[in-house]
Amino acid sequence: MTDSTPRRPAKPRLSSFARRLLAEWVRLELPLADGGIVIAVSGGADSSALLLALVELIQSGKLRLKPIVAHLDHGLRKTSRQDALWVSRLAKSLGADITVDVVIGKADLSDALEEVNRHPKTNLEQAARRARYKFLQKVANKKDAKLVLTAHTLDDQAETILMRLLRGSAAEGLSSISPVRPLTPNTDIRLIRPLVSWARRSDTENQCRVGKVGFRVDEMNDDETFSRVRIRKHLLPLMKSFNPRIVEGLNRTAILLGEDAEALADAARKLLDFASQKSRKADETKQPSLSVNVLSQAPAALRRRALREWILRARGNLHRLEMVHLLAVEGLLSNARGGRVAELPGGMKITRKRGMLELSNKKVEKWPVDL
Repeated sequence: MTDSTPRRPAKPRLSSFARRLLAEWVRLELPLADGGIVIAVSGGADSSALLLALVELIQSGKLRLKPIVAHLDHGLRKTSRQDALWVSRLAKSLGADITVDVVIGKADLSDALEEVNRHPKTNLEQAARRARYKFLQKVANKKDAKLVLTAHTLDDQAETILMRLLRGSAAEGLSSISPVRPLTPNTDIRLIRPLVSWARRSDTENQCRVGKVGFRVDEMNDDETFSRVRIRKHLLPLMKSFNPRIVEGLNRTAILLGEDAEALADAARKLLDFASQKSRKADETKQPSLSVNVLSQAPAALRRRALREWILRARGNLHRLEMVHLLAVEGLLSNARGGRVAELPGGMKITRKRGMLELSNKKVEKWPVDL
């Protein structure tokens, strides 16, 4: 006698990449159901692999979320229009049992080029990044999505750390890229980087091969006029000759520096509160003055962080604020004479008066937060 009971077909086994993505999703305590997620897809291996793995998890029932593919055509390359068409076709080919919404945007190249010409320290890559995040926020708002996903990897992390190290960044700048953060200040939309703590570029390329999906190759990735490309093609290979696992090593260092920076930042905020408590009751509408005596007795590492936080609260950003500006402000602490002034980028000034540092609230140039 044979068993004639019909059996459900076995669910396809998840790829290793999808399983690791799910583990990271759970670790980050991200929602498993009921909502839309915006996925930034350029068409490269990293973002294509992220999209494929998310679709795997949705099709298997591990996630019950609505995927929304967002692609911005910057118009910076001759093939950018073909990239947008490719992403659209990929999203629509990922299975009949789920619907993948696709939003294609077009950036205004003239605005990006004008910004670079107006501010020489702002390169084209930074201008394009700001345009991309502005587009992603617009898509998230329109689709009522609370999560925006990008496909930054461990390799991206290592390149970013080295770029900042070469610029002389402090511990905050050398900290690891946060996998979860607000997309912009004062928003409940979160930017999620679910690959940044574990996935290598080789992993994403392999995931595309497993999924039998090609990926686009950005010719700008070979343009050595970009510092990131030179680091990727020359500096990292040299460092690998000393340590074959340099990418993982840089990531560990960044995590440790981030933990140190977080502890110092907390102590600096307490110092800032203590230094400003005398003047806080005087005027709640502006940044309080700071006690010169309190700041002078604090260690330099805490003092400078407190001053940076004070300036940040007043300006809304730290764009173009460099160590030379903080040293100028510190110079006011050691000079007992009144009337001395330290000028900040954008026209803001700090003056020492009657044993207190006072910050003028003149209008400063508005810059978006660097994402």
